[in-house]
Amino acid sequence: MLRRRTRRVQEAEESVRGALDDPLDAAQERRVRAVLALGGVPQTDLPDGVQQVRLRLLERAASGAEAPRDVSAWAAVVASNLAMDWHRARRRQERIGERLASLRPAEHTGGDSGEETKVLSLAVAQGLDELPDAHRQILVLRFYADLPVRGIAEELGIPEGTVKSRLHSAVRALRTRLHEDEVV
Repeated sequence: MLRRRTRRVQEAEESVRGALDDPLDAAQERRVRAVLALGGVPQTDLPDGVQQVRLRLLERAASGAEAPRDVSAWAAVVASNLAMDWHRARRRQERIGERLASLRPAEHTGGDSGEETKVLSLAVAQGLDELPDAHRQILVLRFYADLPVRGIAEELGIPEGTVKSRLHSAVRALRTRLHEDEVV
């Protein structure tokens, strides 16, 4: 009887160690991938989605919350929520693109001022490409979409102070870049 108890304790410890190594087994991972794929998440984003489910399971365990009774079902629900989040983010990006497209001015036609505008436009575009995504996004929303700081904060779901800080850093970096290229 003592051996049985010891064996059960060892099996439980191995189970806990295995859960800490990888909270999802192969079948659960396949199920998560299937839920994400059925939710419309592209194949290229599936590994990230699986990692997000793992992360949330580990965060739940680390916070001391009780483990889900059925990890597979819990992981499927989380994967479904992640798929919805992915679609919301994509729709938000599409709306931003539509706003930018509607605000794009008609192309200038003319002599030297047209050439100068083209050179400046190319330099700014190249400078924007070299900025981190967060800074580029803030600059585009502020100066191309003409959104106020509050509107940007609401659109991106971040505090206004963060928008102001990123905007300041992005303008400074772009200005430095344009001075280095001797465009401005």
